Amino acid sequence: MVSLTNLCSQEPENLFLDTSLTCFRLLASIPVELESMAEEKKQSYDVIVVGSGASGGWACKRLAEAGLKVALLEAGRPQSDKNFTEHKPAFELKYRNMAPEIIRKTRPIQVKFGVCNEYTYNWFVNDLEEPYTTPADKPFNWMGRLRITGGRTNVWGRVSLRFCDWDFKSASHDGYGEDWPLGYKDIEPYYDLVEKYVGITGSAEGLEHLPDGQFQPPVQLTCQEALFRNRVKENLGRTVMPARTANLTRPINGRGPCHFCGPCERGCMTHSYFNSAFTTVADALATGNCTLISNAMAHKVLLDPERNCARGVLYVERVTRQPREISARVVILCAQSQESVRILLNSATPQYSNGLANSSGVLGHYLTAHVRSGGGSGEFPALGAKASLGAPVKPLGIYIARFRNLRNDPPYKKFLRGFGYEGESSTRFNWGAPGFGEAYKKALREPRTSIDITGFGEVLPRWDNFVELDPHVKDVYGIPVLKIHMSDSENERAMIQDMGDSAGEMLEAAGAKNVRTYAHPSAPRWALHEAGIARMGSDPKKSVLNQFQQTHDIKNLFVMDASGFTSNPCQNPTLTIMSLAVRSCDYLMSEMKRNSL
Repeated sequence: MVSLTNLCSQEPENLFLDTSLTCFRLLASIPVELESMAEEKKQSYDVIVVGSGASGGWACKRLAEAGLKVALLEAGRPQSDKNFTEHKPAFELKYRNMAPEIIRKTRPIQVKFGVCNEYTYNWFVNDLEEPYTTPADKPFNWMGRLRITGGRTNVWGRVSLRFCDWDFKSASHDGYGEDWPLGYKDIEPYYDLVEKYVGITGSAEGLEHLPDGQFQPPVQLTCQEALFRNRVKENLGRTVMPARTANLTRPINGRGPCHFCGPCERGCMTHSYFNSAFTTVADALATGNCTLISNAMAHKVLLDPERNCARGVLYVERVTRQPREISARVVILCAQSQESVRILLNSATPQYSNGLANSSGVLGHYLTAHVRSGGGSGEFPALGAKASLGAPVKPLGIYIARFRNLRNDPPYKKFLRGFGYEGESSTRFNWGAPGFGEAYKKALREPRTSIDITGFGEVLPRWDNFVELDPHVKDVYGIPVLKIHMSDSENERAMIQDMGDSAGEMLEAAGAKNVRTYAHPSAPRWALHEAGIARMGSDPKKSVLNQFQQTHDIKNLFVMDASGFTSNPCQNPTLTIMSLAVRSCDYLMSEMKRNSL
């Protein structure tokens, strides 16, 4: 719709010439615009869900299958199988996937995330259009910002691990921070439900601090990984296992097993990995009770101040950049930690002047991620493996369970909490072979096999790691952006050093040669596991949400992504995000039946 403000701001000499044509366009657009607005008003929804990723997909599925009318607001465009390129060779691309500087022009942050490339760049946010800021001395790479149905589940690493009861009650054990307002028994049945639907491969290990789940058969270890597992157990007593991953090894719900083609981040025609776009969201849409509204940039939650309840969401249409309002009985934010909190901060009212549902003042604080800047690699015998450019590629390799600060062990003196490792073996050609001619060709084919492991460690929640609105910067849709304040503490620095040292220790214990280790500061490359900035808690003065991810201040407003985490254990968070969302939706429906919402 043409803006009268823009019309009146034209230069005087151009105004007369443009007035008749512009007024014609303006008048012609009014019936269409009014018709569109009237059509929206006809829609009646029980629930608005913002975000279609891990938690948003589950919220839509759970609620729509129960008969509730759900509006799903997604900031990006629809996803479909035709966008998947896992089998597309690079030579079919314009730049052969060899020109990252082209991608960097519009996505200078996202391209640092290795899976944002020529195949997938248009799934990701344009960093120039949707920026964020940081202090000069605290760089932070906010990567993995997707603008397509399914969100990060399109490109996630798929490691799926349960938290244990000790993780939920860690403050009671070591005295730092706050306990979660729930325990393992509260979420255990929801872990079971989610794992059976998603399809998690893994092996039962009987570890108290890494509970077993409802597993499909694991992806088999390579000879080198099996050797590493056995020797690390024998020499150091640490547990190495096949990675627990959301890649199918058995068909389920019409989805085929993984065929080891490799680039999961480019999609999957056989739907062998978990992506909410073709699982939970598809299920929700199939009920006829869920409406997907794409290209909808959520700006703020709208409040009815007299009843102190959320009445809907104001969003901006990405294509037309026109504002729209949508109403419902309940609002659920599942936009990803920073995005959901950005919406709440932008939703400030006279009653909640420092952010909606923020009477505690906690909103935005206690930002955590995972440190992932310590690890190592080493060379192993080929054991019959041969290098190939077309060999099957396993979706993931190994996981090394946490071994520091376990419940029955004495506390580790250097830091609190702990870390695990993700890793894999690889067999490559000897690209650095000397010589030329036949001698070179022979040397080139001599396989080089190695194992690489990377630590993922818990970051302690700290008040001075936080997000706020930048009063001087807005995105192209006119929405104020976040300023992110994030840094390591002494605890993280000590943990990162131990990640590197322990990686070397395990590789050497397994007999690796040419062992190399590293231990770098986290900033600016943290793991994409941000959490904690709308934390749960039993005390409304210290937290934003209760144990069902319902805001203490506004009973019909929920936040169901990782921003509600009270702490962020070293295990990957997505399985817990999904399980908590299902649990919270069950609570929401029970409250709606009692007319409490």
